[in-house]
Amino acid sequence: MPDPSDTVLDCLRAHRSIRRFSTEPVPEEDLRRAVVAGQQAATSSNIQAYCAIRIREQGRLERLVELTGGQRKVAECGAFLVICGDTRRHRLVAGRAGRPHVSNLEAFMLAVIDASLFAQNLVVALESMGYGTCYIGGLRNDLPAVHEVLDTPEGIWPVFGLCIGRPAQSPESRPRLDTDAVLLEESYPTDESMLAFIDEYDDRMAAWYRRQGMDVPGWSARIEGHFEEPHRTRNAGWYRACGADFE
Repeated sequence: MPDPSDTVLDCLRAHRSIRRFSTEPVPEEDLRRAVVAGQQAATSSNIQAYCAIRIREQGRLERLVELTGGQRKVAECGAFLVICGDTRRHRLVAGRAGRPHVSNLEAFMLAVIDASLFAQNLVVALESMGYGTCYIGGLRNDLPAVHEVLDTPEGIWPVFGLCIGRPAQSPESRPRLDTDAVLLEESYPTDESMLAFIDEYDDRMAAWYRRQGMDVPGWSARIEGHFEEPHRTRNAGWYRACGADFE
């Protein structure tokens, strides 16, 4: 008899981002089943500080395509969700009881962590059902404009989008760092040891890029460019305007 854990591990190891989807919509029943599984993710003190807003109206989807940098899959996938940190419920509970609701860095982190754990559970559930997914960090390119589309109240903080649908492609899974570079014994290794792991990973990633027809020498080259300057620098101000605090 097959070990049930093998099925779960095989599903996790097979993950890859899908960027082309069939036109088949995701049935409501399938999405709700996956969300129920997502809700069983760990949540700090059971605060459940997350929500997923499904966008169906075509005009709003097309606007989100623009706001995510022209990512057509946002409008063409079977279902598009905006994953949010949700402190609105907590504020309502406090307000009804006539008690203050204090927001600080920890409250913001709890909401972002909760939303991310929920989303990853949701993705695993969907992929186990044969769907493909793609996280859309480009949702944070222009949060004020995204707010205009979503009309979210204070205490709701969009974190990323999520495309869901039947895959119309079968890309090769992207290699990851060697496990020994991630699972560490007792303390962080020396810089020399970590750089050796990175050099080995660069070789594997360079081979992967070649197979994809991408002219990229390795992982380090992309990291060097990615962190040369800060990104999305207006977001802290927008999150503060919507009730977040980073003190």
